[in-house]
Amino acid sequence: MTKAFTKDTDDEPDEPELPASLGKNYVTPFGLAELQEEMKLLRYGERPKVVEIVSWAAGNGDRSENGDYIYGKKRLREIDRRLRYLIKRIESAVVVDPALQQNLTQIFFGATVTYADSQGTELTVKLVGVDEADLSKGKISFDSPVARSLLKAEVGDVVKLRTPSGESSLEILSIKYE
Repeated sequence: MTKAFTKDTDDEPDEPELPASLGKNYVTPFGLAELQEEMKLLRYGERPKVVEIVSWAAGNGDRSENGDYIYGKKRLREIDRRLRYLIKRIESAVVVDPALQQNLTQIFFGATVTYADSQGTELTVKLVGVDEADLSKGKISFDSPVARSLLKAEVGDVVKLRTPSGESSLEILSIKYE
């Protein structure tokens, strides 16, 4: 058997772990645009450059000791793996525009919520899709424990949040859909 038909061995799994909420991938319009932009950059920007480097490195002779070739092939596998993941997530995307929400008094997907925790600290978070969650930007997954405890609550409600250190209460201060 030739080397062309053998699988390169590496410790990485074939596919990244898909989120538990795989059925439908709820995203905001901005989140879908980010996924599409990442896919475009990988497919038309980075991948062609890496293919060019691998082709050049393959032409240099012995591939077993050629670092550019070995790294390039590994990077191509990473890019292809990410592209497959992005394609699956974009195909299963259900766009939910927060600006079109009907019931503006309750917390649903896309809501920007300001709440106070039991210590009185005010936090503002936006409930977004799994792929666009980024705590540093105040975006949390609608599937997270905090978001699940906030769902369907209204301004003035006090909801319970179970944490490893015990139960905590959160008071909803404001709800906005932007």
